[in-house]
Amino acid sequence: MPLVPINPTDLTDIPTLDAAELLTSRMGVEITSMTLEEVVGRMPVTGNRQPYGLLHGGANAVLAETLGSTLSALHALPERFPVGLELACTHHRSATEGWVTGVARPIHIGRSTSTSEIVITDEQGRRTCTAKLTCLHRDTRPKV
Repeated sequence: MPLVPINPTDLTDIPTLDAAELLTSRMGVEITSMTLEEVVGRMPVTGNRQPYGLLHGGANAVLAETLGSTLSALHALPERFPVGLELACTHHRSATEGWVTGVARPIHIGRSTSTSEIVITDEQGRRTCTAKLTCLHRDTRPKV
């Protein structure tokens, strides 16, 4: 199946928060590409470690939910608004330096829910985490 690019102007009527208010900004998460078939992003290990020097498992969860919910938004918006319903992360190995990259791909895209698999790898291409995110597609956007 060919990758379908998304036109960001299709989403201009959707309000967003200032970047300084976003957890992803504080953690250094960068989305590098978006299509209906996959969303790719990366995050530095530095600044996102737990006390023993390893990438924090919660940081993996933030990257996974960011990429998976972005993928859900590409499919649901502007008619419906996705919100996270369930996130499960399996941590396979630790990352101690550099960047980790996540790739979110759809498992199921429906009218009321979507589920994505997010694979996170280190700079050597080794899988560090596998996550599954299910989003609920609401009729209205929650109040900010």
